[in-house]
Amino acid sequence: MRSLFLLLLGLASACAGVAQTTTTLYKSTGPDGRTIYSDKPAPNASASRTITFRNLPASPLSAQTLAFIEEMKKSADARISAPPPGDTVLFSAKWCVYCRQAKAHLASKQVAYRELDIETREGALAYARAGGKSVPLLLANGQSVSGFSAAAYAAPAFCAKKT
Repeated sequence: MRSLFLLLLGLASACAGVAQTTTTLYKSTGPDGRTIYSDKPAPNASASRTITFRNLPASPLSAQTLAFIEEMKKSADARISAPPPGDTVLFSAKWCVYCRQAKAHLASKQVAYRELDIETREGALAYARAGGKSVPLLLANGQSVSGFSAAAYAAPAFCAKKT
């Protein structure tokens, strides 16, 4: 009986480690014929298409890391270390294969971003403040994408060229 309980507890914690993420973008054609990407449907658009990204490939964090993040959220340091609004920030970890793919994609598109390693003090505090549950986590212009796919990173909010 006890081993069954431990097995069920282990399965529940493994399932809880997989972050459920959804990002919805709206692609519309404005009255002037220009393409508009937004997180809300355009009111004056002649044609509209909804693009939804669910469960992008991401590396789940361990239970210990998630507990540490919760502690960080409660600390005063987490409020101080939040990334400035308007910055494009990529939270990553050296061991994460999807993070390497995300960095390579952003570099190939010449996107300017600031990388924060979640295994450093500064990165962990900022990540806790951002509310991340998996890596990579890309933040830009009030939008976020947890995980990596080239299609999700092609949204205009994440495509500002390096200057």
